Amino acid sequence: MGNLALHALRIVLAICLAGTLFVQVVMVPLLAVDLQQEEGLVLGSLRLPALAVVFLCLVLLGIVTVQVTLVCVWKLLTMVRRGTVFSHAAFRYVDIVIGAIAAAAVLMFGVAVVLAPGEIAPGIVLLICGAALMIAGVALIVYVMRMLLAQAVARDAEASNLRAELDEVI
Repeated sequence: MGNLALHALRIVLAICLAGTLFVQVVMVPLLAVDLQQEEGLVLGSLRLPALAVVFLCLVLLGIVTVQVTLVCVWKLLTMVRRGTVFSHAAFRYVDIVIGAIAAAAVLMFGVAVVLAPGEIAPGIVLLICGAALMIAGVALIVYVMRMLLAQAVARDAEASNLRAELDEVI
């Protein structure tokens, strides 16, 4: 991977991380204030403030999953730059990314569950469930990529062993 691509991706990751921090620090508290002002509404057996707290917790946890993924991808980019990505140390970061994406899928499904008993259209809940399924699919894609990384690490180790044997023969 070229240096230009590495630097461009790092810039994108930094902007995304700054954006998620802005949403966490500024936007979510503003959303909480807006939802608290709607205290008179009742959705099912839950009053809106209780629903808002659950929804905001799910949003914050979702943002944390994105941040964890961004940091792990940054670490993997560092390993690419150093030429050490085809090692067992990379698996730790890839596994964390898979876990964070899977957690995001569960959280998205949780949003659908929270919104389902309310007055929201069933089609919206179905769309959110579809988004949760797509996020889970991304976790599976990264898992397949992890298996490819495992094969590449095994091939790299095999090539190193063959080079060592060839050096002994020579």
